[in-house]
Amino acid sequence: MTETPAILVTDLVKDYGDVRAVDGIGFTVAPGEVVGLLGGNGAGKTTTISMLLGLLLPTAGRIEVLGGDMTGGARFAVLPRMNFASPYVNLPYRLTVFQNLKVYGLLYGIKGIDARIRGLARDLDLEPFLKTPARKLSSGQKTRVTLAKALLNEPEVLLLDEPTASLDPDTGDFVRAYLETYARESGCAILLASHNMQEVERLCGRIMIMKRGRIHAEGSPADLARRFGRASLEEIFLDIARAPSEAAS
Repeated sequence: MTETPAILVTDLVKDYGDVRAVDGIGFTVAPGEVVGLLGGNGAGKTTTISMLLGLLLPTAGRIEVLGGDMTGGARFAVLPRMNFASPYVNLPYRLTVFQNLKVYGLLYGIKGIDARIRGLARDLDLEPFLKTPARKLSSGQKTRVTLAKALLNEPEVLLLDEPTASLDPDTGDFVRAYLETYARESGCAILLASHNMQEVERLCGRIMIMKRGRIHAEGSPADLARRFGRASLEEIFLDIARAPSEAAS
């Protein structure tokens, strides 16, 4: 019996006037799978993630997350089962770390929220600044708080945008190991957008590379290396980014 995808995208299109930001893409992410979504600025990654979250309505196509149609009323039942993290989304500055996490936990209706926050604080080394206002956090501290916020509801689908941005190498490695363990033990499907090629190679069993709204290459890191005859994912990314669109596809 074939496992139902946690994310199923079919013929997805998003137009902004005469500009086509996403051009007929399709992909799946299985439960427990970590998939990388790469692309330069303007490739369509952020627009794709926004549509997966139900923040933008597609011009055409279909998105199903955990079996629910995200273009219709089903998204309100699905959203409590998924989450999103980006260090580029600001937290309320006047609230402490604990208060920020508690507000988000209450919005998700999480029972035993205080205990959940303290558990994540231990796991992600947030305990020393739980009482610190968000405005006083360093970039790396903010990144870890944002990740804790995204894990509060123990999501079955997790969308990550640069999850280790601003972290030092040791903390970044710790967070990547934490995400690996979480995906493996919980069965969470993770879609990861990142410009850190080593991070993508480590975490992702499959990678999609977007350019001008289309997916121009897809496969495991080893598959892509064989296809493009390159030694690293960064070289493959640069080949696609610099090639004319016809050649890249």
